[in-house]
Amino acid sequence: MLSKTKILLVEDDEIASYLMKEFLEGKGFSVTPVFTISDAISHLRLDKYNMLLLDLSLPDYSGFELLSNIKTSIAVPTIVISAYSETDIKIKAFKFGANDYVVKPVDFLELEARIWALLSRNENIVSIAETENLFTIKNDQILFQKNTLTLTGVEFDILSFLIDHAEKMVSREMLTESVASIGSHRLLDNHIKNIRRKIEKDSSKPQYLKTEYGLGYRLINPQNHNTVSL
Repeated sequence: MLSKTKILLVEDDEIASYLMKEFLEGKGFSVTPVFTISDAISHLRLDKYNMLLLDLSLPDYSGFELLSNIKTSIAVPTIVISAYSETDIKIKAFKFGANDYVVKPVDFLELEARIWALLSRNENIVSIAETENLFTIKNDQILFQKNTLTLTGVEFDILSFLIDHAEKMVSREMLTESVASIGSHRLLDNHIKNIRRKIEKDSSKPQYLKTEYGLGYRLINPQNHNTVSL
């Protein structure tokens, strides 16, 4: 039920906050606006929210502080809404735990679509490894649809990392830092191509290992996706 979908909106621009709240409540969501990170943390500790919409520039702390806090203590799907359009800021937000990123000025219809897409992913999927045994890690092997994959050591490390971060955007930087033997983005892209050949019916049109252009990769279970991926 839409009435049970509770959104915490952290935005210090009162006009922007009011307009977003008005639009989303018109769509049936319940929206609680706050203007500081301190207030956001208090609300998250006292109540349960289905979604967090977070600006990065707040008067008391950076939005990254809140992302870091909720990543370790409070599980809530998060869309960053920010005037920063630089790729490095987006990557940093994803590294800190954001699930999606929208650049201001916000297109409210796009925002609604992204909210539904993220809610759908989080309602249906905890992780790929726990969903219909699509991917299963056993000791030094990975099973795909119950069949053992033939992987190099580096491919195993990459795919294991992606499984552990299923449904989340994983930047190239995160992968190269986590798998020391990769060395460069070019080598990483080659390893990704090889992994796709082993899990995709058509590696030129991947179903499972998606590219987030300019950012990184996302491992998904398409059987659980009933909406268009944005």
